[in-house]
Amino acid sequence: MSLKIRLSKIGSKGKPIYRIVVTPTRSKRDGKNLDVLGFYNPGQPPLVKLDQKKYQEWLERGAKPSEGLRKILQSNERST
Repeated sequence: MSLKIRLSKIGSKGKPIYRIVVTPTRSKRDGKNLDVLGFYNPGQPPLVKLDQKKYQEWLERGAKPSEGLRKILQSNERST
């Protein structure tokens, strides 16, 4: 079973907020999640909260971040 670290939408229409989750690759965007690692609020200014310890553990287990999440995390690193 391959795993992805990706975003799952929880906000309302027009005001999205996303959870950063670990999920099987074939599950739906808002489907079954194995673990919640943090959240992302794309408002002004964008806010990312991520449990780095859990994130590293899942990377070591073979989970791969999605392209969109990778871009968000890279832009967050540059801004801090």
